[in-house]
Formats: sequence, structure tokens, C-alpha cells
Amino acid sequence: MILSCSHIKKSFQGEDILKDVSFHINEREKAALVGINGCGKSTIFKMLVKEYEPDSGEIVFAKDCTVGYLAQHQDITSDETIYDEVAKAKQHLIELERTIRRLEAEMKESSGTELEQKMKQYTDAVHLYERENGYAYRSELTGILKGLGFSEEEFSRPVSSLSGGQKTRLCLGKLLLTVPDLILLDEPTNHLDMESIHWLESYLVTYPKAVLIISHDRYFLDRIVTKVVSIEHHTARTYEGNYTQFSQKREQIRIQEQREYENQQRTMKHQEEVIEKLRSFNREKSIKRAESRVKMLDKMEVIKKPQEDSGSMRISFDPQIISGNDVLHVEDLSKSFDRNVLFSNLSFDIKRGERVAIIGNNGTGKTTLLKILNGQLPADHGLFRLGSNVTIGYYDQEHQVLDQNKTIIEELQDAYPDLGNTRIRTILAAFLFTEDDVFKQIGSLSGGEKGRVSLAKLMLSKANFLILDEPTNHLDMVSKEILERALTSYTGTVLYVSHDRYFINQTATRILELTHQTFLNYLGNYDYYLEKKDTLIQTIPEENTSASPASHTTESSTKADWKQQKEQQAKERKRENDLKKCEKEIEELEKRNEEIDQLLSQADIYSNLSKLSDLGNEKKANEERLEQLMELWETLIS
Repeated sequence: MILSCSHIKKSFQGEDILKDVSFHINEREKAALVGINGCGKSTIFKMLVKEYEPDSGEIVFAKDCTVGYLAQHQDITSDETIYDEVAKAKQHLIELERTIRRLEAEMKESSGTELEQKMKQYTDAVHLYERENGYAYRSELTGILKGLGFSEEEFSRPVSSLSGGQKTRLCLGKLLLTVPDLILLDEPTNHLDMESIHWLESYLVTYPKAVLIISHDRYFLDRIVTKVVSIEHHTARTYEGNYTQFSQKREQIRIQEQREYENQQRTMKHQEEVIEKLRSFNREKSIKRAESRVKMLDKMEVIKKPQEDSGSMRISFDPQIISGNDVLHVEDLSKSFDRNVLFSNLSFDIKRGERVAIIGNNGTGKTTLLKILNGQLPADHGLFRLGSNVTIGYYDQEHQVLDQNKTIIEELQDAYPDLGNTRIRTILAAFLFTEDDVFKQIGSLSGGEKGRVSLAKLMLSKANFLILDEPTNHLDMVSKEILERALTSYTGTVLYVSHDRYFINQTATRILELTHQTFLNYLGNYDYYLEKKDTLIQTIPEENTSASPASHTTESSTKADWKQQKEQQAKERKRENDLKKCEKEIEELEKRNEEIDQLLSQADIYSNLSKLSDLGNEKKANEERLEQLMELWETLIS
């Protein structure tokens, strides 16, 4: 065991944040600390690094344990370059290297006893340098910087020129290079792109020491942790397994506790009714029996009512009308800003009921595309059109659709003037805005609060085509899961941009990856995307007149793979069209057979042998054709 926390209590200004928190971390264990926003996760980290002291309880580390801590935000000031700043993590090796070089120079000028002493110092220094893997520290340093998204061209940039997110990545690199016995990471993926997150996942899985992580990135936790410590109602409960297993076990426990509570309540109510009935008989024996049952009830250990998360939203999206099957058609869409081409000749279709996720690196134009589709930006070239009866509900990650000068209740009242005040307050309560909260000005709200207002407006819109830009930003894990359930049960169509891989995995039926200014199509969720992305074309070949023969071979192979994917997509579209035609013909033939049956019951038909024969032959032909169509349908649907 490397860390033990026992009965930790912490309050701020008389308000209990943590009441009785106990958990432990073993050597080399990878664990997550989870809970709703404000439950005290970061407070626990600050107590572990002695920024705070617990009001009571005990925190014990293993002997000589070294702890590395990465807070959410870093504001380092340094005149060093990126490379030199990170190299400070290996300062002991740099100094040891200088000692070795110095001793080498001094040995050339020494002799006799002095030379022997210098040689012994040199041998000891080289041995220590080798033991600390000194010959590999430069490549390790370069590998970590590249893994965290810094290119070699950026290594010479001064630290003072970096953004807050870049400084956080830099501090993460320094922390990993120090190899502490226990790493504490508070939202480490916040400023990383997907490639860097994949790299960090691989690094932490094989990290030889212990790691404790606070993160809203559930896919990240799934890939790394084997234990989850959940802060629930000011205390802690430990679950073995990754995040998905924790989520399932927590739900099972919640259901079981609720069932046990309700069963006991029914038992107690039944016993109380029996006791009341026995007493009403007003006889000595019945009164004694009633007293016996009262004693039994008094001895019963009463199960407390399971606490519910009061900080949980209640979301349900219900389209007012059903759209046509063709929801969106996009053809040859292009967009540039100055000379920066975001995408060109984008073409795709979205059908009713699909939940399509757009993914890609930052700056590829994902949000821009959503704004074009919502009419907020013009396209440079191409067109798009909505299908019949399609109404859009738009969620903007920057919340520009909200009026910053209005109060929360005014925003909804003005958007939906037909709704009464009581109805609007009920909706806002479902999104955790109660009492005087509804009179807060939108401009004063946090990012998470603005997100909840936007979701409330979206839910009231009754739209049948939701376009969402990073809908899980600023939401805690419980709220994310509620939003996932709402979208998976939604009967309309969804197009969204998200970096939340777990959210994509739970909700997407198709993924469009925006890369090299075009789309790659994956007919599945995020797990399917990861499985297929290595076997499908990852880049669109760029023109290169000086390419070597080998590069031409690769380009030909790439084009062939691209062509094969396009052919597969064309086959899938043909199968869908054939299926629709098949179902339509089946419906028409069955309708015609019903008409024939009605005609055959008419006197002027069954008394006319010629007409009777013609209709009988037609129905027989229809039945034969229906048999063929049913076989075709089974083939197409499989």
C-alpha cells in the first residue's frame, strides 16, 4: 500500500465538503477519483500534497514515497525554452553528465594516486549514470514532448510565449519525466488532442508506479484504471474495475438498495396494519400479540432511504413531428478563411434516426461546418438542403444563441411565450435552476450553467434534428450519462461534434472523421472507428512532384484503399435503396391482394367466371411475387 486515507473530514466556512472519506491506493495501481462537480475531488488532491490540512482523519504515505501533482491549471513563468524547461526534470543526470566530462578532462592531466582517485570517481559516476538510464534521457525527453503534441520546431520556443493549455502540457511532461511513486493528475486530458490522449493512455498503462486520476474523460479512465473511488454524499465508496464496470455496479447497488428499502417499508407498513387490527379486537391475547409485533419492529434495523443525486438533470428530447427519411443532403461544401482551407467538396447524407458524430483534430473546421448548416456562416462553395418536415434544434458550445443581458427565466419566456411561468420554472428546476437561481443574468453564469440553459431551450424546442457542438463540455459525469440516455432514446436525428470518446461510443451510430479537408465515413461507434481506422485510408494523398518510387507505390495503394472504401459505401447505399424498393413493393402487393379479396366477395364478380378467373390468377401471381420479395427482404436486412 502506497497511500491510505482514513475517515477524512473537511469543511469550508461551516459547510461540510467531506465527512467520512476512506480509501487506499496500492503500489503500481491505477485508480480514478470520481464524483459530481463540487463534491471535493480536487480538495482531496490538495490535502494529499499538503496544500490543505484535513479537519480530522489521517493521511499516510508509504516510507520515502515521492508524489507528483498536476493541477488543472498551470501558470509557470520561465525564460527557458520548452526543451530546457522540461530538461530540468533530469537535472541530476545533466549534472552527472557534466561531472563525467569534467573527470575525463582531469584524468588526462593526472597521474599516480590522484589518477587512481579520479578513475574511481569516474567509474562510480558512469555506473550511476548507466543505472539511471542516462544514455536514454534525451530520447525520453524528446519522446514525451512529441507525445504531448509539441513538434521539434517548437522545442526552442520560450515558455513565456505559451498559452495556458500549452503550459499545462509542459508541466505534465516534466512530471512524467520525474517518475514519482504516485502521480496525481487533475483533468490531464483537458488540453490534449486525441493523438496526445492516446499516447498518454499508453504511457500511463505501462507506468511502473501508482497513478490517481481525476477526469471527466470516461473513455480515458476505461483504458487506464482498475479501481474507482467514488465520492458520494460526502463520503467515499470503492469499486473494483474500470469506469464502465463502476457505472454498472453503482447502478446495480442503487437498484438493490432501493429495492431493499421499499421491501422493508412494505413489511413495516404491513406489520403496523396487523398491529392496529390486533389492538382493535381489544382482547388480552390479541393485545399481547400486538405488543410482540411492536417489539419485533423496534428490534428491526431500519434501512435508510437511499440518497439520490440532487445535482442531476432530468432531460427528455421529444420531437413534435416526424421528419422525412432524408434529413440532410450536403453536396460539394467548401470553406476557407483567408488562405486556410478548412474543408473542400464535402458531400454526405444523413437519414432519419441516425446519430452522427463528427470527429477530427482541432482547427479542421468541425464547428464551422455546424454553423454553416445552422445558417450562422455562409459556405464558400457547394450547397446543402434539409428534408421535408425537418426542424433544427441547435446547441452552441460558445452559447452565442443565449442573450447575455437576459435572466435565465427571461431567456426561456421570450423563446417560448406560449408556455406558462409554472411550466418554465418546472423545466428550469429539472436543469437544477430553482428559486432565485432563475433570476440570474446569463452573462454572470459559468460555462456549465450556460450549457444547462442551452440544453433546457433545446429540450423545449421539440425539434426533430438536433445539431450539437460539444454538448458534454462542462457537464459532470452523472449529467453526461443522463444526456446519453436522452439521446439514445430520442426518436429524431442527431448530428454532433464531440471530443468525448465515451459519449461518442455510447451514442453514435456513424462517425465522420474530418481529416485532410475531407470526410472518412465509419458505420459504427468509437470502438468500431478505432478497430477500422488502421485498415482504412488515414490520409488523402497530397501532390508531390518529387516523390520517390516508394512514395508512388504508397500513393497507389492509398488511392486503391480510398476507392475500396468509396465502393463499400456505394454498396451500402444501394442495399438501403433496394431494401426501400422491396418494402414498398411488398406493401403495394399486399394492399392489392386485400382489394382483390374484397372484389371476390361482390356478387357481380363471383358470378362472372371470366372476372373471377382473372382476379384469381392475379392474386396467385402476387403471392408468388410476394414469396420472392420476402426472400429478397431477408437477404437485404441481414
